[in-house]
Amino acid sequence: MTHAIRIHQTGGPEVLAWEAVDLPPPAAGEAQVRHAAVGLNFIDIYHRTGLYPVPLPAGLGLEGAGTVVAVGEGVAEVKVGDRVAYAGGPVGAYAEARNLPAHRLLVLPDGIGFRTAAAMMLQGLTAAYLLRRTYRVQAGDAVLIHAAAGGVGLIACQWAKALGATVIGTVGSDAKGDLARAHGCDHVINYSRENVAPRVREITGGEGVAVVYDGVGKDTFTASLDSLRPLGMLVSYGNASGPVPPFDILLLSQKGSLFVTRPTLMTYTAQRADLAALGTELFAVVAAGQVRIEVNQTYALKDAAQAQRDLEARRTTGSTILLP
Repeated sequence: MTHAIRIHQTGGPEVLAWEAVDLPPPAAGEAQVRHAAVGLNFIDIYHRTGLYPVPLPAGLGLEGAGTVVAVGEGVAEVKVGDRVAYAGGPVGAYAEARNLPAHRLLVLPDGIGFRTAAAMMLQGLTAAYLLRRTYRVQAGDAVLIHAAAGGVGLIACQWAKALGATVIGTVGSDAKGDLARAHGCDHVINYSRENVAPRVREITGGEGVAVVYDGVGKDTFTASLDSLRPLGMLVSYGNASGPVPPFDILLLSQKGSLFVTRPTLMTYTAQRADLAALGTELFAVVAAGQVRIEVNQTYALKDAAQAQRDLEARRTTGSTILLP
């Protein structure tokens, strides 16, 4: 027997239950991983509330790091004893141990520990596909990153700065602004007292930014569009404030022939080769010190409900991990 967080209905944090569960040997193509650390992410809340439906009852969590303790028939990607990490489906990372498809696992370099890995895989791979695939940031680009002091934000700001971009970040407090500046932001906009789009225009001499990376959703959508230069791209990759409401597509032509995309990590890493390539890029910038992973909160895995409450209330910065 092992223990895991399970949900039997959607709802608030109170639906999270710490339960004893059976863990069978790994099936063909699977590896069994004993977790050393598990990542906490906003998508976990979307699964819990039903915004992103999962069949119930279900586990939660898409990110973890630990040691391979068994492999099923035909597994070639990893072996027993490997230090591994992963991000993406299937859900169920909120567990002491679990089985999952071996082709979703990446072997960790020696210099990256379990806690760092669990804190960076989902957010770091998200930053990787956003900056290197969805819109490939080039030296000289001006970019706007919402929630710059959040988990994805801190990684993306550092990485964009290392690529030679002018990085503008939005935050909700002065303390978060200081954090964003310390992680690559050239300019910080405190949305609690500044209007984002006019400030972006001021910073960019009226031109606007090449790309907006927006994980906030409903509350920032209009300001994101209004911050773009002609032919700019809005990358809407999250819904922290709620889903973006329907809008008239003619708006994009009126605001400068803009592009809008709603990508997911799952699509960008569906193929093993793409997952491995993004992982290699992420591990390289972390190993080189260009991106520092900030684990600013830790909770016991059984206390996942409180961790989610704090994340929803925006009481966290950087990355948060759960410890079995």
